[in-house]
Amino acid sequence: MVGTSIEFFDFYIYATAAVLVFPTLFFPKGNDTAALLSSFATFGLAFVARPIGSVLFGHFGDRIGRKATLVASLLTMGIATFAIGLLPTYGSIGYGAPALLALLRFCQGLGLGGEWSGAALLATETAAKGKRAWAAMWPQLGAPIGFFVANATFLLLMVGLDFDAKTATSNHAFLTWGWRIPFLASSVMVVIGLYVRLKLTETPVFARAVKEGKKVRAPLAEVLKTSWRPLIAGTFIMLATYTLFYIVTTWTTSYGTGKVTDASGVKLSISYVDFLGLQLISVLFFAGCVPISGLLADRYGRRPVLLIITAAIIVFGFCFGWLLNPSSVTDSMMLVLLILGMALMGLTFGPMSAILPELFPTNVRYTGSGISYNVASILGAAVAPFIATWVVADYGVFWVGVYLAVAGLLTLIALWSVSETRSVDLSEV
Repeated sequence: MVGTSIEFFDFYIYATAAVLVFPTLFFPKGNDTAALLSSFATFGLAFVARPIGSVLFGHFGDRIGRKATLVASLLTMGIATFAIGLLPTYGSIGYGAPALLALLRFCQGLGLGGEWSGAALLATETAAKGKRAWAAMWPQLGAPIGFFVANATFLLLMVGLDFDAKTATSNHAFLTWGWRIPFLASSVMVVIGLYVRLKLTETPVFARAVKEGKKVRAPLAEVLKTSWRPLIAGTFIMLATYTLFYIVTTWTTSYGTGKVTDASGVKLSISYVDFLGLQLISVLFFAGCVPISGLLADRYGRRPVLLIITAAIIVFGFCFGWLLNPSSVTDSMMLVLLILGMALMGLTFGPMSAILPELFPTNVRYTGSGISYNVASILGAAVAPFIATWVVADYGVFWVGVYLAVAGLLTLIALWSVSETRSVDLSEV
């Protein structure tokens, strides 16, 4: 949980800066929507890198072990995040600034691509019988913790430096140096994370697989040859979760604060400070629902719990037209939408670190679960803010909800296609 909290903090401070800072400082002046879309494009680069990271780190995770690979993934993320805090802006070096930003965002994606499956496997492969979803839930808590700390850090900076994104000039203290603080401060957190991870021991399931000679030379080739069906199923099982989260966080931030014009021509005008405050409230529901989902998944099974929650996500999508109607939406309605979305996120995200590893045998579990998780990030997370920004501008906010509902439907189909995994013995596969 400590390690994933740090990794997700690093990842999410970029997501916040992609709306607050990067369109102004790293892209040429001109059309605001074009600058925002460019920022979202570099934001999405990390999701392209994540499957590559899952293959790279998965290879060593299945060959060398879970512990060493997790240390390497944390260092990759930490160094890239710290370097973003040192980058010169477009005003200083021109097009070199967005190019370097894109490169470091790609490196962030590599690091997170190797992080999740390793953390999930450390939990699931050491869990007590009948408690695997509960054990696997703890790394999942790193996402809401990292998100909360990232947004709280930016909120404190904006309040402390009296920053108003709608009126501040480019020489404001926040845009000059304040935004860099979270990126540079992440180095301290990485040192703490490394200390914790170096104290870990290898999982007994992996140690047994090594002893029995079950390691394979090429985990990627093996998983594509023997486990391609669960690879596809796992990817679409994760699809709705990713789409939900990045619509309810990154896209709603830009929509709610007036960066996006609805097809009706109306812009919302919630201040950044107020909106981040609403998000901080809602993420508590995310964190609170993760352990609930872990308990439910152990008691009733992964598949039935996720089927019900995914159906609820589809219903939630069809509420967008009412909750986010630009002519009548209030701060209270926005908070309701954020709370509902984050609660559903916690319920669907919690069991993922149990069900995805359970789909694969030990010798390709790191690679297989990582690829499924991170390919879904391309299909869901990477394009979600971009598509939603385009859809709301051309067709209106109702169709953003329809987009979410379609992702939920694809996840429902994937869940129907797999068997229940609660009783799978990880040491026997």
